Amino acid sequence: MLIVDGDGDTRFAIGEFLDFHGFSVFEADSAAAVRGLIADVSPDVVIVDVLVPGGDGLSIVRELSNQGSMSVIMLSALASDIDRIVGLEAGADDYLAKPVSLRELLARIRAVRRRITRMAEPASPSEEGVYRFAGWCMNVASRTLNAPSGARIPLSDGEFSLLRAFVERPQRVLSRDQLLDFARGPDSDAYDRAIDTQISRLRRKLDGHSHNELIKTIRNEGYMFSSRVEKM
Repeated sequence: MLIVDGDGDTRFAIGEFLDFHGFSVFEADSAAAVRGLIADVSPDVVIVDVLVPGGDGLSIVRELSNQGSMSVIMLSALASDIDRIVGLEAGADDYLAKPVSLRELLARIRAVRRRITRMAEPASPSEEGVYRFAGWCMNVASRTLNAPSGARIPLSDGEFSLLRAFVERPQRVLSRDQLLDFARGPDSDAYDRAIDTQISRLRRKLDGHSHNELIKTIRNEGYMFSSRVEKM
C-alpha cells in the first residue's frame, strides 16, 4: 500500500489507520518520490491526492494506469461530479472526496483488493483462451492485448476485465449494470458513470490502433461490441 500526499498529517492518519488494520504502508510526499517507491515496493494499491508537490495527482494516476499492474484510489478536496469524472478518466479505479472517512476508505481498499485477487487467480481451463477480433489478439491467460500491428497495448486491470466482458458477449447490447456485474462482480460498489469513463479510456486505446469502431453506444440502452470474435 502506497500513500501519495503532500500533507504529512493526512499521510500519518491514513497510514496509522491502515497499519492498525494489517496493511504494509509506505508513504511518498512528492511526485519525485513515487517512481522509486513503486519500483522498490510494488504496491498493489496506491492512494493519491490530486495535489502533490512537484507534480499533480492526475499525471501520477495516468502513469500508473498505463503500467496496468496496480489499482489507484484518488483523494481530493474537489468533490463535484466533473472532478470525479476527470479522475476516473485519468485512470483511477475509485475517487473519494476529502475529508475522507477512514472507514469508507478501508472499505474501498478492500473492494479493489478483492478485484485484484479475483483477477490474479488462475483461470480454469474453460475460461482460458485467446480471443481474436478485427485483427486484434487478446490472451486471457497472460492478460495481454496486441493490436493488428502487433503492438502490445497496456491495459489497467479494470480495462482488461471490461474488454473481456465485451469480447465474451460480442454483437449484443449490454447495459451499464450488466457491464459492472460482468467486469467487476456483483459485489461492486461502483456507480454506472464509472463504466462510462472506463469505456471512454478503453475506446481511446482501441481506436488509436484500429479503423473500426469496436465499442458502439446504443442510445438509452448501453454499449455493444460490434466485431465478430473468434475464441481460439
